[in-house]
Amino acid sequence: MTHLEKARSISLSPLPRSRFEVDETAKSTVRLLIVDDEHSLRESCHSYLASEGFQVETCGKGKEALELLTRREFDIVLLDLFMSGVPGAKLLSVALTRHPRTIVIIMTGKPTVESSLELLEQGAWDYLTKPFSATQLRILVGRAVHAVLVTRVAESAGADVEARFGNTDKLTVLGTSPAFRRMIDLARKVARTDASVLITGESGSGKELVAEFIHRHSRRSRERLVAINCAALPDTLLESEMFGHRKGAFTDALRDKPGLLEVANGGTMFLDELTDMSPAIQAKLLRVIQDGVIRRVGSEDVDAVVNVRFIAATNRDPRAAVEAGKLRQDLFYRLHVVPLHLPPLRERAEDIKGLSEYFLARFWAQHRGAGEAIPVFSEAALRTSQRHSWPGNVRELQNLVEHLVVVTEPGAEIRPGDLPFIGGAVPLDDEPAPPPRPQPVGPYHAAREHALAQFQKQYLSLLVEQARGNMSKAAASAGVERSTLYRLLERHGMHRSVEDGRTPGADVEKPVAESPQDVAGIPDAVANGPAPDTP
Repeated sequence: MTHLEKARSISLSPLPRSRFEVDETAKSTVRLLIVDDEHSLRESCHSYLASEGFQVETCGKGKEALELLTRREFDIVLLDLFMSGVPGAKLLSVALTRHPRTIVIIMTGKPTVESSLELLEQGAWDYLTKPFSATQLRILVGRAVHAVLVTRVAESAGADVEARFGNTDKLTVLGTSPAFRRMIDLARKVARTDASVLITGESGSGKELVAEFIHRHSRRSRERLVAINCAALPDTLLESEMFGHRKGAFTDALRDKPGLLEVANGGTMFLDELTDMSPAIQAKLLRVIQDGVIRRVGSEDVDAVVNVRFIAATNRDPRAAVEAGKLRQDLFYRLHVVPLHLPPLRERAEDIKGLSEYFLARFWAQHRGAGEAIPVFSEAALRTSQRHSWPGNVRELQNLVEHLVVVTEPGAEIRPGDLPFIGGAVPLDDEPAPPPRPQPVGPYHAAREHALAQFQKQYLSLLVEQARGNMSKAAASAGVERSTLYRLLERHGMHRSVEDGRTPGADVEKPVAESPQDVAGIPDAVANGPAPDTP
């Protein structure tokens, strides 16, 4: 008896029927091809799948498979990666080139992360690791059949996923930088497969939007995307939420309750902050990923079999979490089939202009009247934003723009001084805020001199505060020599800081006469004082 026949003889026959169990009529329309040069495995798969009611053909030679895939279309192809005569990778390419809708499942006994990722990028839908059981075969083929039937319904209704969502994805407005576009391109490729995806990136960078993007472009888009934050719930509650519970399992368990994994059946499960999940729950999750089997809290039986696509995310280094024992290595490899990394906003400053304008228009329509003119960002404000470190990433920018919408007058120009950056002073650009309006008291020249003196003090105070007392940094920001900055501070009775690494009296720069070159970058009125008679 082969390993597959033995597994079939002990298969879990009493398992509950899935919500997406395929009826016999639909099964008879699904065409499968098994390509493997191992006779016993090929025939075992054929016997099992034919008994399930599918149209099944087999092929044991690479050249015959190449000819068959060239002239005939199959819904699902089970393909051995290491075929004699013609490599499995070439057969995969031919199958998808001739018939792009075909689902190809790779069978291999030597999977690695690199080879699996390469095959998935080439268009493989998923893979089976040899040796595999009848249960594993049934679950994976069942998922593929479900995807085939969903695609048929979508096409017959004229609701192709790409056409419906091609221009409406939130993710597409988040960036145009090369690094971000490469990430989107890979997400689009993996979306049509059923492979697990692990998204990494800092908090606020948009990981959940990437998960939504993948789901909407997948064959499962008509079903639900169910998200859960693994860091937001204690272990006992997280286990109950994910797997469900039986009545009486704990004090407040007054009735049977299905978990979110059952709710996500047929769709996609998004596991946010994966590395915060406890090892015990990770072990239960691994069973679901491998076999689709659900056992609720307080149950001794299998309560459900689910068909779910998994997308996970973390703001930490998952490999470091594995080394630290925070993440199971086998779970990591099951979810890390296709890794996606979201670059932080500070590494793609070219995206800030488009994001700022998008959020401005969005929140203005949400909070203000339709007839009111939308404010605009000045070029200086955009340049200042591009120099900010954005520790909160896109979420911080979104919150900042919403704040501006609430406090800014219609049609106004948003300047650098209007940007309330979180956690630091407002950085000034080469476009400082206008001086305060002078009060009409006393002669004109005296009032003007008083107003300019007040502005100079404010400018210099903010400049030094922005540089955190570092005189070299402050002078560089203002575009003047450090000696010039010292003289300006002394002119207004403001003491210079020693936080730039110097001790009092250790300044080696000698005062020199002010010249136009010394005061370049400081507004003329700040450096030179009021003009003698110009009104």
